[in-house]
Amino acid sequence: MAGAGYLDKLNDNQRAAVEFGVGGDTLPPPLLVIAGAGSGKTNTLAHRVAHLLVNGADPRRILLMTFSRRAATELTRRVERITAQAMGTSVAAEALTWAGTFHGIGARILREHALSIGLHPEFSIHDREDSADLMNLSRHGLGFSKTESRFPAKGTCLAIYSRAVNAEAPLGDVLRDHFPWCAPWQAELKQLFGAYVQAKQVQNVLDYDDLLLAWAQVMADPGFAGHIGAIWDHVLIDEYQDTNRLQARILLALKPDGRGLTVVGDDAQSIYAFRAATVRNILDFPDAYTPRADVITLDRNYRSTQPILAAANAVIGLAKERFSKNLWTERASAQKPRLVTVQTEAEQARYMVDRILEDRETGMKLKDQAVLFRTSSHSVQLEAELTRRNVPYVKFGGLKFLDTAHVKDLLSFLRLARNARDRVAGFRVLQLIPGIGPKAAGHVLDALDLAADPRAALEDVAAPARAGADWPGFVTAMTTQAVWPAALSLARAWYDPHLDRLHEDAESRRADLLQLEQIATGYPSAEAFLTDLTLDPPDATSDQAGVPLKDEDYLILSTIHSAKGQEWKSVYLLNAVDGCIPSDLGTGSTHELEEERRLLYVAMTRAKDRLTLGLPLRFYVTQQTRNGDRHVYAMRTRFIPKEILAHFEALHWSPAQNGSAPRPAPAPINVAATMREMWS
Repeated sequence: MAGAGYLDKLNDNQRAAVEFGVGGDTLPPPLLVIAGAGSGKTNTLAHRVAHLLVNGADPRRILLMTFSRRAATELTRRVERITAQAMGTSVAAEALTWAGTFHGIGARILREHALSIGLHPEFSIHDREDSADLMNLSRHGLGFSKTESRFPAKGTCLAIYSRAVNAEAPLGDVLRDHFPWCAPWQAELKQLFGAYVQAKQVQNVLDYDDLLLAWAQVMADPGFAGHIGAIWDHVLIDEYQDTNRLQARILLALKPDGRGLTVVGDDAQSIYAFRAATVRNILDFPDAYTPRADVITLDRNYRSTQPILAAANAVIGLAKERFSKNLWTERASAQKPRLVTVQTEAEQARYMVDRILEDRETGMKLKDQAVLFRTSSHSVQLEAELTRRNVPYVKFGGLKFLDTAHVKDLLSFLRLARNARDRVAGFRVLQLIPGIGPKAAGHVLDALDLAADPRAALEDVAAPARAGADWPGFVTAMTTQAVWPAALSLARAWYDPHLDRLHEDAESRRADLLQLEQIATGYPSAEAFLTDLTLDPPDATSDQAGVPLKDEDYLILSTIHSAKGQEWKSVYLLNAVDGCIPSDLGTGSTHELEEERRLLYVAMTRAKDRLTLGLPLRFYVTQQTRNGDRHVYAMRTRFIPKEILAHFEALHWSPAQNGSAPRPAPAPINVAATMREMWS
């Protein structure tokens, strides 16, 4: 019998979302939960999953999809705690066997059904860098790297391909709307993408986009769609506003009548169009199913003060199309968000650092404060000021494990050992061996391609002339059969001497590889390990821009995109001016402009107690013109028009007001002469 009280701390709307349709003889009808910023979205979703379990749902027949592996882990842990309170015994997180990301679940589905859908079950998964490298190989193979006028670079080609796939848009439309400078190459790009797909299939490789594309294509077959959809009674999706057209198509095929389907999100926080996400998915969700999906709105905010919410509501209230909601809170305050006008970006940085340090002196930790910005380059002046004044900070978006050369080397070795037709991994690994360059590596890989069993054939391949004594050790390491995770230890042992040869900071990199080996012990197989690490890599311990020691205090710097889902007591926003937000590149169409408005809303709703928006009258921009870099004069962002200014406190600041008038210039010195005298 379920224990009483596990739903008592939910507010009325949260409880309605948790209990909707649960407990009857049939699966619940489709439900859309519009969860405003700071409204307890994760807590509500966790309680709904727990409530299903308390009412007899089989945890193995629940599909729970989030947008990061860490979010899925946190959600399942919450479910475990709630069920322990409700039932006296917890449903172990491991029982929710189908909890993960769209891409992770897709990879699992494709691998389990590989032989039935024309794939090899040991396919490799390429990350973005590997995909770009393979695109480049295809580009070279077609001769497009030697065209008279410059052909788009490999990263641009991959971005065009990815958007066309995820948005399910014709190549011509993608070029016209997002890459107009590449439009003259449409015929060549189509040929390139065909060659790229062919190369992936020959090498038994899937890229990040294929995990959704292949899954969606499988679901287009009614027989497979019915078979896969029948695996789960309940499907729950988090952050639905961030899905693309492929993901929406997969979901509709999984649950065509919507029974057992719950999606949670906030149209006002849809800010990932650059990844082909579309706000239309959440706006159109209620009408995508028959009968029409029910909508429950969570509008009580537990994060921000009422003046901050009033200002944020006013900004998003001017949106062209949205689900109506007006966030409210019981957190009263007399302090409105501040709009601070300064002359330059340097003054903006100085003002913000002054306030940040003042708050620190009165007891607010640096870690409770954050400075947000539209793009990473906007923080240059601020970082200079923080460095000058010795203020420690962390900038979100540092290196990931898979971005570091040593980890990519080791993972490429593992991938090649599992799939010897993976040419991107092969080129990388073979060129680690002294004496082997691109040409020699290509000859080895060509020989393997011709073999029926390329891994076994490696023992018969003639050693490259300059590989010397290193070749036999490589062949032995590559062909030795080892159970998991011993296979990773074997790979690390082979790579270790190369690590010392290639990197001056070998010891810190060695620590990464030891950590990698420790992580590997939590996975049942090399396939599961490589899939998870490719789709959701952890931070690298040797990242020089990473977090300081855990017992230190440090300020948070972050792009608005990276800050989504976070919160701080005090938030500062750089450059709340036209040209920065909205970006001068984001004003080409109504939907682009509306996403920029949502971006400002997301930034504002990260603040719990204090919110400050900087308005420099002059700021520095980089434009692709003959004039090069230049300063421009700015106006307050159009998203804060005069009719909503009453929600803000407007201030003007200059260094002189802060007791910081310019000092007299010091007497000149001749430092060049002094430096020469050191050696005279």
